[in-house]
Amino acid sequence: MRVSLPRIREFNRATALLFLACLFAILPAARGDIPWPEVVQRLAYENEKLARRPGGHAGEYFIVCTLYYTSKESGFTFERGFDATRITKPGLHGRTYPRDFLRSVKKEGYGRIVTPVNGHNYIRYNGGDSYGYSSAPSGGGGTLLARFSAAAKPQADLHRGLVLETPAAEVERVFGSTRWKIMDTGGGLRRWQLDCYYGEDEPLGPGKFMARPRATTFEYAYSIARVSK
Repeated sequence: MRVSLPRIREFNRATALLFLACLFAILPAARGDIPWPEVVQRLAYENEKLARRPGGHAGEYFIVCTLYYTSKESGFTFERGFDATRITKPGLHGRTYPRDFLRSVKKEGYGRIVTPVNGHNYIRYNGGDSYGYSSAPSGGGGTLLARFSAAAKPQADLHRGLVLETPAAEVERVFGSTRWKIMDTGGGLRRWQLDCYYGEDEPLGPGKFMARPRATTFEYAYSIARVSK
């Protein structure tokens, strides 16, 4: 039986599309950015359902868990594809650091430096174009604790000091934890978003991957969040 060339091309195209679909399904990092319009819609829908229950939320919410971390200067090298040109900024007293490392500190809030300065092992971002030295990463609620501290947008339901349980298997697999205390806020966070603190690590890679620690490709996961009694 003869198979026409258009049919072969159609088959190859379909096979390629199937392969790409499978690839994106198993490699979440390849998808890139979090699809926020879809996520926000899902969060609103699920929380409206919870609010309509006879008892309302009753300390139970539907959230999206994301990740932030403290980047380590040691990972920002030319060999790994980073802009490691050494520059200084206001507040650093002339000391120089890799350009991409300072960009990461600006996004994450803190970064661990290779050489301590006056007993301080970290750089913090102060806002604007200003940086400073710190003894530990911290938020408004105190020193950040890996796999326990979290940040959330200021709101009546998820406020600073609240302890939450997140039973989602994906969150436990990535963080090794299901218990979080909201210790910080963030202007870029969304409603019903819990930004979970991973701890310290070198970055996964340059560009958008600077926002991910080297040990995981985790992007986000939905979970029920229950207020801990």
